[in-house]
Amino acid sequence: MRRVRYESAGGPLFVEEAPVPEPGPGELLVRCEAVGVTLPVVRKVTEAAEPVPLGGEIAGEVVAAGEGVTRFAAGDRVTGLCFGHGYADFALLHEAMASPVPDTASVVDAVALVRSGLVALGALEAARPEPGEAALVTAAASGVGHLAVQLARRRGAARVVGAVSDPGKAGFVRSLGADEVIVYGADGWGEPVDYVLDAVGGELLTPAIAALAPGGRLVAYSSGGGTVRAYDLLVGAKSVIGFQMARIARGKPELYERWRRELWRLHAERAVRPVVHGEFALEEAAKAHAVVESRGNLGKVVLRP
Repeated sequence: MRRVRYESAGGPLFVEEAPVPEPGPGELLVRCEAVGVTLPVVRKVTEAAEPVPLGGEIAGEVVAAGEGVTRFAAGDRVTGLCFGHGYADFALLHEAMASPVPDTASVVDAVALVRSGLVALGALEAARPEPGEAALVTAAASGVGHLAVQLARRRGAARVVGAVSDPGKAGFVRSLGADEVIVYGADGWGEPVDYVLDAVGGELLTPAIAALAPGGRLVAYSSGGGTVRAYDLLVGAKSVIGFQMARIARGKPELYERWRRELWRLHAERAVRPVVHGEFALEEAAKAHAVVESRGNLGKVVLRP
């Protein structure tokens, strides 16, 4: 089979031939038909001290099941998070991380919706939204952000603000349901909001905290780091909440499954629509990474092995 790998920090990425892996206990061997490209994986290539497997979101058909698997069998269509080599023709997916793909959905919809949607929905839940509140979503045109905009509106936000890096993304974000779009670096981010879903971190934390109304909440789910001054929280009784999907997947599988079912229901009702920026062949993985790294994507970037 083909597999994308790299040998030193920063790449380059290359395709190699590798043996098809054997599923171990609790694992599914999946023929990959779509693979999601995410900023955390891109950053692993550019920042990790040692090469790591390119894992992440995959969707495809179960080819074989390991010992102890009870929920899936060969021929089933699944999507989920792969912790090993996912940029490949075949990948191993642990049963606990797998979700069935409805017959009405494509594998591209599945890989664009489930993992990114889970992060968006989980971050929104962490913000404890109340109907009628105002929401702000950073990286609003990204794979997660474009779903977070739609979910915030679905949860009753009276005003949804999208924050983007490029004014050229404004039309796309408004088409998702955002009332306003602001660009990073602008002087002031308009009227205060009740909660911020932040996927960027770093220097953007300061204006994002400043955009909160008194008592507002910022949910940080970015791998971009950053520092928040305690005084900036104290004076407005504001709070920062960290959200990590892996903690939910590993520690609260029943909640993880409930969120997955909710996403598929919303998809079936056409209440949430995943948008795919572009599809790339496995051999074009470097091009796909470049799009995500430059933050030029409008929606999800997908590899098609």
